[in-house]
Amino acid sequence: MDAFFASVELLRYPQLKGLPVVIGGARRTVDELLLQGTDGSGERERCFVPVADFPLLKDYVGRGVITTATYPARQFGVGSAMGMMKAAKLCPQAIVLPVDFDEVRRFSRLFKNTIAEIAPVMEDRGVDEVYIDFTDVPGGQREGGRVLARLIQKSIFQATGLTCSLGVAPNKLLAKMASEFDKPNGVAILYEHEVQQRIWPLACRKINGIGPKAGDKLARHGIQTIGELAAQPKDWLVQHFGRATGAWLHESAWGRDSRPVQTHSEPVSMSRETTFERDLHAVQDRRELGAIFTQLCQQVAADLQRKGYVGRGIGIKLRYADFSTVTRDHTLAAATHDAAAIRRAAGLCLKRAPLNQRLRLLGVRVGGLSRVGEGLLHPPSQSGALSAPARQPGLF
Repeated sequence: MDAFFASVELLRYPQLKGLPVVIGGARRTVDELLLQGTDGSGERERCFVPVADFPLLKDYVGRGVITTATYPARQFGVGSAMGMMKAAKLCPQAIVLPVDFDEVRRFSRLFKNTIAEIAPVMEDRGVDEVYIDFTDVPGGQREGGRVLARLIQKSIFQATGLTCSLGVAPNKLLAKMASEFDKPNGVAILYEHEVQQRIWPLACRKINGIGPKAGDKLARHGIQTIGELAAQPKDWLVQHFGRATGAWLHESAWGRDSRPVQTHSEPVSMSRETTFERDLHAVQDRRELGAIFTQLCQQVAADLQRKGYVGRGIGIKLRYADFSTVTRDHTLAAATHDAAAIRRAAGLCLKRAPLNQRLRLLGVRVGGLSRVGEGLLHPPSQSGALSAPARQPGLF
């Protein structure tokens, strides 16, 4: 989906179309006012707010990152996952809107249901992205898949008012890359024989799965483009990146990917985390940190219960003021989705973490997931209140 989070907001505020808009950051009072309007059914209504009344990025104070930005904002170098304060320097005149997760999830379900009615073999890849197998869909091969892609675009727009971009290729790796070629509202067809012409000139980071660290390591070896990566012998890549990663890099550079479109997959873990508006001290801000810690455990428990999972592995993540990060884990004897049990185990993890620095981020994770009823279940807490391990100095 094209700038999905921002596009959802533009449906409600069409007066902002064509303007630089960013979505994200911490929720503020002005944001709560914008989110209040509903049409009585729980869905947000379209309403007119003068452009001059919207908050601007230059006035944003605090932490947080951008979830997405409209294409006019991207022209200034603003992009997803960028810090709000950094973005404010690039595009101070951009309008800032909060994320409305309920509305985003509603539109996510709507566009995916629309696709499934046309091409049912679909793999969910997050709130705004899917893989679709055209192979056995009637007309799926016409014009290399362009006819079906246009039908999907048209159907999604009719159902949601939103645009999307599609890449059609022989496999998931190439289709993912092609989907970025003609944004927004584009269709790109990529054939296997075009890999050298259209893929090799691109930067290595364009391959989904090559992150900053791998990209930097490749650059240190003088490998900047996918073509330069493809020119490296497979044995050399295995020697420098390991057997599995080296082999994968070689195959990816040549546009090879045998992964099927998976219509169902089980999650490995579920987590919740938050970045604080200011660095918090484990002792001085104990009460605030304790409340946040408990809330994160409750949110993860609610996610597990809603989706029908339990987990044995409980973990925490702490990021300090100097941006260093530590994690600690604890394994339960029996799986659980109980908030109090998660809070107790997370508290045990916290006892083993250094708390001599101020904290920037706190997260809670539950792993080792299984479906409810598949294994031994940790009994839920008897009381409605959450309990925690006995508090020691420096713990919250």
